[in-house]
Amino acid sequence: MTKYDKFSIRSRQAERPWKIHPVWRGIGCLMMVLIPIISYAGAVLLVQANVAARWLPTPRELAQTITIPYIGRIPYLFANLLVAVVLMLAGFGILTLLYSLMYRVLGPPRYGPLDAPPERYRPRRRR
Repeated sequence: MTKYDKFSIRSRQAERPWKIHPVWRGIGCLMMVLIPIISYAGAVLLVQANVAARWLPTPRELAQTITIPYIGRIPYLFANLLVAVVLMLAGFGILTLLYSLMYRVLGPPRYGPLDAPPERYRPRRRR
């Protein structure tokens, strides 16, 4: 037992001062599922367009046809996955930028009712 604190078997967890609305949790979960699906579909279209128009040369290692049991043959699987990862990074990055801009404009005020703005630093003049 400590000297100044009461002992309890169950320690109380501190409650957060904020709560996340369930709608935002649902939207986040939906985006975690939709963005990889959309990016893979976009990757398939981009790789097919690249094969037809020859924008960039495709290495032999990425152009292999892979056979997966119960699914079948998938041409350009590694190229599709590589482009899908790039598109996912771009999609999540764009969503992060949009969210940060919305939070900056619509979010809570910078200072609460008990906060004071920071003091302005004025450097001393040197003689």
